[in-house]
Amino acid sequence: MNDFFCKLSLAETIGEICVHLRPIQIRMKSLFFSIALLLLLGTAQGAGAEGKTRVTPKIVLPPEVAGWKWDGKVKTFTAKTVFDYINGAAELYLAYGFLGLKVWRFEKAGAPSINLEVYEQASSEDAYGVFSFEQQDEPAGIGQGSEFGGGLLRFWKGNYLVSVYAEGEGKGVEAAILDIGKVAAQAIPITGPEPRLIQLLPGKEFGQVDRSTRFLRSHVLLNQRFFIAHQNILNLSRKTDAVLAVYLRGGKKVQLLLIRYPDADEARISQESFRKAYMPDAGGKDQVKTEDRKWTFIRQQNDYLLLVFSAPTESDAENLLKATEEKLVMGRR
Repeated sequence: MNDFFCKLSLAETIGEICVHLRPIQIRMKSLFFSIALLLLLGTAQGAGAEGKTRVTPKIVLPPEVAGWKWDGKVKTFTAKTVFDYINGAAELYLAYGFLGLKVWRFEKAGAPSINLEVYEQASSEDAYGVFSFEQQDEPAGIGQGSEFGGGLLRFWKGNYLVSVYAEGEGKGVEAAILDIGKVAAQAIPITGPEPRLIQLLPGKEFGQVDRSTRFLRSHVLLNQRFFIAHQNILNLSRKTDAVLAVYLRGGKKVQLLLIRYPDADEARISQESFRKAYMPDAGGKDQVKTEDRKWTFIRQQNDYLLLVFSAPTESDAENLLKATEEKLVMGRR
């Protein structure tokens, strides 16, 4: 059983929330995720139902890798049964169009078993989204994007998110985890694009923090990374794309949120909703100084909304917005 423990740390007065999920050997039921399930499950299962018409590539793995032998079984889980395997964390995958999960187990005498989990998501953007939501460790050079730390290897390739971890420590275990991951990546016969919004973000020249970019499909998930409101005041859904990134400006953390809507009208409606709920004292302006003496900006560019939170100065926010707008113009050429 691969369960997850959610470590929540509250940062700054406006309620930035950081969540890091890592496998442990205990079961924990989370009230938060139970509430999130009510919001996300219907949409996620809809994505899974659409996936029934797809042809899923067959993933074939060797019977032995680095001295660990496959036990000959492949456990399969659907959106209805995945809670039997990852109770307390399945909602994350469901939010990104979960289609199915397959689990391989590799064993070696006198050594801990190694589990390989292959999550099939609705698209490569969704697989990237699951990966980015938890990303915090150094890259491992596997798949289209990866991280390895604390005995856990995670990577995405095509519309698959893959996790490899051992049920304990021992000689050669970490090397075997990486070898099994490499074999799994080679066995996945497809690749896919990352979300286009990622390319529209200002880079390190503007102080972007490494591994801080999160691709989001839900306001529930957004609130776990940066709390805005309990209600969905930005109208996020699977019809929208959103990316959140952290920047250092004057030594302070600034949040940039970029959202793409189906059309400009929906972007305008969402901007009005945000202004009414989040910055009612702005007097119709696109900026406001919050109680923590930091700046929040919101701006519409056609079917996009650009938001900056926690900027130390107006100019910090303006410069970040201007850089993003220039990226949008270049992206339309």
